[in-house]
Amino acid sequence: MDLTTPYMGLMLKNPLIASASPLNSDLGNLRRLEDAGAAAVVLPSVFEEQIMAERRDIELSTESAAAGFVEAQTFAPRIDYSFGPERYLDIVRRAKAAIGIPVIASLNGVSYTGWVDYARGLQQAGADAIELNIYFIPADLAMTGRDVEQQYLDVLAAVKASVSLPVAVKIGPYFSAVGAMARALADGGADGLVLFNRFYQPDIDLATLRLKLDLELSTPAEIRLSLLWIAILHGRVSVSLAASTGVESADEVYKYLLAGADTVMTTSSLLRHGVHHMGGLLDGLVGLLAAREFSSVAEVRGRMSQKNLADPTAFERANYIQILQRYRFAQTA
Repeated sequence: MDLTTPYMGLMLKNPLIASASPLNSDLGNLRRLEDAGAAAVVLPSVFEEQIMAERRDIELSTESAAAGFVEAQTFAPRIDYSFGPERYLDIVRRAKAAIGIPVIASLNGVSYTGWVDYARGLQQAGADAIELNIYFIPADLAMTGRDVEQQYLDVLAAVKASVSLPVAVKIGPYFSAVGAMARALADGGADGLVLFNRFYQPDIDLATLRLKLDLELSTPAEIRLSLLWIAILHGRVSVSLAASTGVESADEVYKYLLAGADTVMTTSSLLRHGVHHMGGLLDGLVGLLAAREFSSVAEVRGRMSQKNLADPTAFERANYIQILQRYRFAQTA
C-alpha cells in the first residue's frame, strides 16, 4: 500500500506527524516515534519571550563585567544575538543527526525581530521546515478584525523573506472568514496551514478564586470544527493542509484524510498513551484502507470534501437546519 504523502514540498512516508509537545524535546522519544512510524516531527515551540529573556541575561552580565573591569570594554566577547536560546537550536541539530524523518521547528513570536532573527537561526540549525505558531489573542478592544489578519500576513511575509524553508502557519478558528484568511495566507506565501491552534482558555478555581493554569488534552469530540474547514478548503487553496486536534484513533485519521487533509497531526493521544501509540494509529489506518480496498492514501484524500460531494450544501446552513429538525423529532418521538 502506498502511504507516501506530499507536505509543503516534503515527501513523507505516510500522513502521520507527531505535533509539537514536550515529548518531542527528548531524542529518545524522537527515535521511538520514528520507529513507530511517524513520518515527521514538530519540535516544541520556542517562544520569543524565552529568546528575549536570554538576551537580557547576556546583556546584563556583559554590562556588569564592563562596569567592573576596564579591560572588559576592550576584550568583552562579541555576542551574536540573532539566534536566541542555543538549547533549542541544539535540539534541532541533534534531532537532525538522530532521526531520518523531517524535523519541523515551531516558532512562537510576537514581533518582527523575534520571528525573523530566530527563523534564520532555525534554518541554519538544519530544520526541514518551520511552523509559525501565531498564538495571538486580540485583547485590545480597539483592534479590528482586519488588524488581526494583517498581523498574521505581516509575520508570514517577514519570515518568508528571511528563509528558504517551507513555512506552515498554524491558525485558530476565530477569524470572521476562515476561508478568505486561508486564501490570503496562501497568496502571501504560506506552504501549509495547520488547522486548528487550540488557544489557552482559562478556567476559574472556585476554592482559591484564581485562574486555573492547566491544559485539557483534546478528545475526538473536538474533531468536527477542523474537519469542517479542511473539507471546505480542500482543493480550493494552493497550500498543504494539516489536520490537528481530536486525533485519538485511526478513525479520526481516516476522517481527516477523507475530508481532504494532506497530513494528520497528533499530540494529545501520544501524551495520553505514549509514543508507541503512533504505531497503533498507523496500523489502524492501514487496516481501514485495506478493508475498503484502497491501494494508496491519495485515493482517499478529499473524497468527502465539499468540492467532491454531490451535495456540497451538506457543509452549510441547509444541513444545520436538518440536524436541528431531526433532533427535535427524535426527542418527541
